[in-house]
Amino acid sequence: MGQRKSAVVSAVASGLGLALMAMGAAAPSAGAADPGSLPYSATTGVGVHNAYEKSKYTHFADALDSGAALLELDVWTNFSGGGWRVAHNNPLANDNNCVNASTAAELRAKPRNQSLAGCLADLRAWHDANSGHRPILIKIEMKDGFAANLGRGPAQFDALVTGKLGDALYRPGDLAAGHATLDEAVRAKGWPARNALAGKFLIHLIPGTVEESNPFDSLWTDREYATHLRDLAASGRLGSAAAFPAVHRAEAGDPRTARYADASLRPWFVVFDGDASAYVSGGIDTGWYAARNYLLVMTDAHKVAPAISATAPTEAQARDRVALLAAARASVLTSDWYTLPSVLSTVVPRG
Repeated sequence: MGQRKSAVVSAVASGLGLALMAMGAAAPSAGAADPGSLPYSATTGVGVHNAYEKSKYTHFADALDSGAALLELDVWTNFSGGGWRVAHNNPLANDNNCVNASTAAELRAKPRNQSLAGCLADLRAWHDANSGHRPILIKIEMKDGFAANLGRGPAQFDALVTGKLGDALYRPGDLAAGHATLDEAVRAKGWPARNALAGKFLIHLIPGTVEESNPFDSLWTDREYATHLRDLAASGRLGSAAAFPAVHRAEAGDPRTARYADASLRPWFVVFDGDASAYVSGGIDTGWYAARNYLLVMTDAHKVAPAISATAPTEAQARDRVALLAAARASVLTSDWYTLPSVLSTVVPRG
């Protein structure tokens, strides 16, 4: 791999390599186990930030074809527009590469700029044409949070996703089966093997940038959806839930303890999502996540020292970064490496 030893040497010089050595981490070896036979949580994949943007992929189907382990969508719900809108900076209208396909033949043949329902329809049409595809984690940033008062709350989200994806979805209820909470389930039995999740989408939700900066919003996506899961489980209806809420932003220790005053919400978080540099060089014990079978999504992988291009690193640089963050126990690392499908399709053992 290009920069093979130079990247590692640079990391050690900056203190990053020493941090990883202190955690007892090592890059996966050529003789490591087949990732397909490993639990989903025991592997590391590569995802694409804001994969719905037309500057990255002409059509969302192109992102699905890329081999990426994670694809991100940004969703708006506010009163300024109707429905569930998918866009980056436009809160009023859809601005994306989704086409609302009914069949695979339509995936690149219909108008773009569709709603979340249209993006989900593309997922289903692509799924139907690619049975047994790799498990794909769909990360949804709720830019301004849910809007239950407008008919766009967690229950309506579940109904929309279920109506579009149906049996193509791996749900919280599937993971929790036989256990009281998601935390209890992953710590007792872990996640299914990657091979067992073939042909499945998983969805995780994070609070959005607008929501997190809104002084009038005290009910962020993570807490609202975790409350929804807890209440569904209490009423025996967890099977209707469509997504996994994620603890957003890196933090030492168990970030759920300080983040959620209501202790009954904490066992509903088994996905954690934050900045790669903070996880790797911020004094955070990432072994804590791996030991408990939690999913750890590391964003902005390119910024970890030594920084590389966010969009067009060399393949060798990108592969070195994958190895580095796999050693740091990322479940998925994300950047904007849409130019490197050979890297996006890489899956290695975690840790």
